[in-house]
Amino acid sequence: MKALRYILVGCGMMVLTTSFRPVKQQFSAMEQQSIRVETPGLFEKSNEFRVDFGAIGANEYSFPLPVGKAELKNNQSELEIVSSKGDAVKAMFAGTVRLSKKISGYGNVIVVRHENGIETVYAHNAQNMVKVNDEVRAGQTIAILGGDGVRDYCNFMMMVNGAFINPATIIEMKSHRLRKQVVKFRKRGALVAVSVEKEAKDDGVDMDKVVVINLSELESTKWAYPLPGSHVISPFGGRRGHSGVDIKTVPNDKILAAFDGEVTRSEMYYGYGNCIRIKHANGLETLYSHQSRNLVKVGQRVKAGDVIGLTGRTGRATTEHLHFEIFYAGKRYDPAFLFDHTNHKLQDVTITLANGRMTSKRNKR
Repeated sequence: MKALRYILVGCGMMVLTTSFRPVKQQFSAMEQQSIRVETPGLFEKSNEFRVDFGAIGANEYSFPLPVGKAELKNNQSELEIVSSKGDAVKAMFAGTVRLSKKISGYGNVIVVRHENGIETVYAHNAQNMVKVNDEVRAGQTIAILGGDGVRDYCNFMMMVNGAFINPATIIEMKSHRLRKQVVKFRKRGALVAVSVEKEAKDDGVDMDKVVVINLSELESTKWAYPLPGSHVISPFGGRRGHSGVDIKTVPNDKILAAFDGEVTRSEMYYGYGNCIRIKHANGLETLYSHQSRNLVKVGQRVKAGDVIGLTGRTGRATTEHLHFEIFYAGKRYDPAFLFDHTNHKLQDVTITLANGRMTSKRNKR
């Protein structure tokens, strides 16, 4: 087994005269002026959290300068990305702009706070295209490439709780892709330990196997709508790039497992709050979050319709509800792909699982 890699980074506050999403944030004066500040509440309920970078879809990530050449600088805390004058600088993930101003030593700089607990920094921009409190999506242009007047480049950094981390732990330098792995961030006094917990697998998906399922023919005991009687309060996608669907009934309502499967996550998971992830047959997975209480444990086998948790508002939530996500082969899909949210039943479609993709065709009657 590959040994865990640990990187310790300092968390000291550095205040410069430079400088969560689902709710629009009101950043303090310090947060709007200083590049390195602690993230309020990040380690309030637990001294660690994890990010599964293998579960982030292609449309949920962008390298800041896709055609740029990246090189680690400054004790491996910065990526200097060289590109062409006038190139667009892209947001890495969806998030909220915490800082956007000119700072001595950094030039025009932008800091974006993301739902996963990470902050990204884009420095030496010729022009910032966003302002504080703007919500941005992955791949959105947030700045125009600048530099030092001789070379055209962007200095890119990643932070956790005000501490710079090595971007190469998260990103492959040559391909610009995210490393498919689960990374744990653990607070240790004034430090944060960053460990690669496990490499992401292929989720047991046989890429040569084709699976065809007519959802209308599934027995009633083989599926369940996760929150019967609910209504949608926030759909998948939208202008904020919502990663799942939010459905609501009453506080502490019973949440049901959508299909038979095995629980692979049941823990407090940063912005998701109490979070459950279940692995089903053929590479399908479902995620349930913001529970007031999880009622299942990792490794537990569940049946469709089993009660797995109670609705709540843990994590980043403004009301008690269920945030529900669907994955196939590690890629996120609109839950409406499978479920009719209005009638709380399966869609009248036949799905095909092949080559790591899920496609759907409406049944003829």
